[in-house]
Amino acid sequence: MSTETIERTPPQEAVTTQHHQPQDSALRFITCGSVDDGKSTLIGRLLVDTRAVLQDQFAGITKSGETDLALLTDGLSAEREQGITIDVAYRYFSTEQRKFIIGDAPGHEQYTRNMVTAASSADAAIVLVDATKLDWKNPELDLLVQTRRHALLANLLRVPSLIFAVNKLDAVEEPALAFAHIRKQLAAFAYAAGITVRATVPVSALKGYNVVDAKAGWAGYEGPSLLQVLHTLPSTPADRDLPLAFPVQWVEKFSSSADTSQGRRVFWGRVAAGEARPGQQVTLLPSNQTATIAQVLDTVRTPSSVEAGNSAGIVLDREVDVSRGDWIVASVENTDAADDEFDDAPATQPAWPGQREVQATVAWMDDEPLVPGRVYLAQHGHRWIKAKVRRVVHRLNINTLAEEDADRLEANAIGHIELLLQEPAPVGAFQQARVLGSLILVDTASHKTAGAVLVRS
Repeated sequence: MSTETIERTPPQEAVTTQHHQPQDSALRFITCGSVDDGKSTLIGRLLVDTRAVLQDQFAGITKSGETDLALLTDGLSAEREQGITIDVAYRYFSTEQRKFIIGDAPGHEQYTRNMVTAASSADAAIVLVDATKLDWKNPELDLLVQTRRHALLANLLRVPSLIFAVNKLDAVEEPALAFAHIRKQLAAFAYAAGITVRATVPVSALKGYNVVDAKAGWAGYEGPSLLQVLHTLPSTPADRDLPLAFPVQWVEKFSSSADTSQGRRVFWGRVAAGEARPGQQVTLLPSNQTATIAQVLDTVRTPSSVEAGNSAGIVLDREVDVSRGDWIVASVENTDAADDEFDDAPATQPAWPGQREVQATVAWMDDEPLVPGRVYLAQHGHRWIKAKVRRVVHRLNINTLAEEDADRLEANAIGHIELLLQEPAPVGAFQQARVLGSLILVDTASHKTAGAVLVRS
């Protein structure tokens, strides 16, 4: 397996190339693109050619000698009837080098929310580009809107690795010319959008070219296959180098003893950032009470320290009022206290202070447009807070990437908004902390998820 340079990109293209060593950890990736770009067929090809499909499963997708690979992932009856992907279908497979979790995201614009859901936890995104839908003979060809949309969404959701897979080149007359033109425009688009691209690979999902095994020289490409690239990509690291942030998911009363030398409840949840360790000074939000961590339990109730990305139970040094939805965050020295002549400032403050005013990027999913003045329910961690849309700052033009003035956002639009939360919440920039920087907005009447919010500051 090659671990050499992933992408052989001409210097004039702005695509970044990086070296990565093979990882032992599982890689979670999604495939996205327009309808009929071949996403489900590509996944079917990966499963079949890595021998992840049982013989009876393979027989089930073969009729009259014809094999329909897309049927391996189009699991819903409505999907089979319509020949499209509606919901995100997850499949698992492994090679000798690595395990993989695949999310097959829908291509229809009205199912963008499903794609956003899948991308929010992905380590990598493969954006399929159908060569037959493009004016491939034109060196200045226009990319499809969905290609731009999905690449932008993956980038906004901080998916660490993005790959363009140019599919159906076997169906054009000059695959090398088509790939050169399409690759050039993809690189130009990525450069303008500030997107780092790990690789651009020409593939034929139908015939299996460059999917699992590299087909040297085909379409003028001499690089690794798609699977070989996936082997080299890093898994998303947890936000371990940040101050502790812990959303309380469940409160367990484990003792009715009269001994109150320490708290008699365990606060369970998953560490969102940093590390929970005994002896640590913490602030409880939104109450702003302070305490010290007396004990940290792992998932088998063994006392230890627990890092971000893992579940933990926290016991505090005293009885305090903490409920599901509250946050336990690290306390840091309050530098303002030293300058306080009246010595009444607290000695510590939360490392993630509560904020009510939030600047955010939103991917709007509701059929009802987002307009200033509307109030939604925002979920941050396990806490529900009322959130009012103060202002739509701009809307992102998917075609030109320009930020345009707007006073509302329609379904599937992406824009910059200002939110006012009813209560302070310990939000952080999404680029810094994935859990702290993400919220969802829910319509208070229909209870539908209306928007995915990524905190900017």
